[in-house]
Amino acid sequence: MIKRLLVISLGTLAGIAFSAWGAGALWFQLPFGVLARQLALAAWPIFCVAALIAFWRRRYRLPAVWLALLLALMAWWSTIQPSHQRLWADDVARMVAGKVDGSVVTLDQVRNFDWRSDTDYTVRWEPRRYDLNQLQSVDVALSYWMGPAIAHTLVSFGFSDGRYLTFSIEIRKERGESFDGLAGFFKRYETVLIAADERDILRVRTNVRDEDMWLYRLRMPPPMMRSLFLAYLDEGEQLKRAPRFYNTLTANCTTIVYAMARHISPGLPLDWRLLASGYLDRYLHDIGALAGPGDFDTLRRQAHITAKARAAGQSEDFSQLIRR
Repeated sequence: MIKRLLVISLGTLAGIAFSAWGAGALWFQLPFGVLARQLALAAWPIFCVAALIAFWRRRYRLPAVWLALLLALMAWWSTIQPSHQRLWADDVARMVAGKVDGSVVTLDQVRNFDWRSDTDYTVRWEPRRYDLNQLQSVDVALSYWMGPAIAHTLVSFGFSDGRYLTFSIEIRKERGESFDGLAGFFKRYETVLIAADERDILRVRTNVRDEDMWLYRLRMPPPMMRSLFLAYLDEGEQLKRAPRFYNTLTANCTTIVYAMARHISPGLPLDWRLLASGYLDRYLHDIGALAGPGDFDTLRRQAHITAKARAAGQSEDFSQLIRR
């Protein structure tokens, strides 16, 4: 009796999980228009419930049909592949790549847009050169756009000539598309690496999209700074060679950076705050990665730059003003 209850329980849990996954896959990827997706989303759960009831009653024909349909759904799912060939939104239309000659890095596509609103901007992609011997700081920016647990992670490299270059792992939106966290589980977005001027990529979040931002200086020796910078270039090259899907949980703006950092410092511990990225600053503090005196609350107060960024506006000294 206990064995039968265990089998039923495990079968029920698996059935619910796969049914939920199937509903998401059909809703976000079925290519036949909204009506077809709505019909599929209505029919699939009804069929799943009927198969589950039959399973409880030891009638296995309907569950067998359900399993066959699930396998067909998985086979179709495996055919959905990422692509570079879509009509991309302007701000993610180009992918950065770099050439390294000794200590000098030449980047071909650095974004430096002038943002007046989310739909009104001047498109500007620039080639830039950076000397890694002049690399003197690494900052992490957390931009909050949906509650305290969710933040977008950006990493900014500072050079002795006063310039800052920011890398950001983002979804590669198509024209007119916006981010949906649930859709991010279902192959809805490709991943893109953006290299941008801070006056573009930080200001658009604080001043245009009304996000709340904190900027922390990392405690990192120069060789590790250089390794992390080059790891971003390698990530960009990999994405240009082979497109990859973004995943809200496993391949997002924080987990990809963590994977790169762990290659450089294998001892970095796993932590739930890598998934709840809004608490990433606490994780960094706990492992001793944040620079500066005082406890975490003090560092967090000093790191809040939203008001400074809005006051700086379009100033050419944006990066210096937000760090005062």
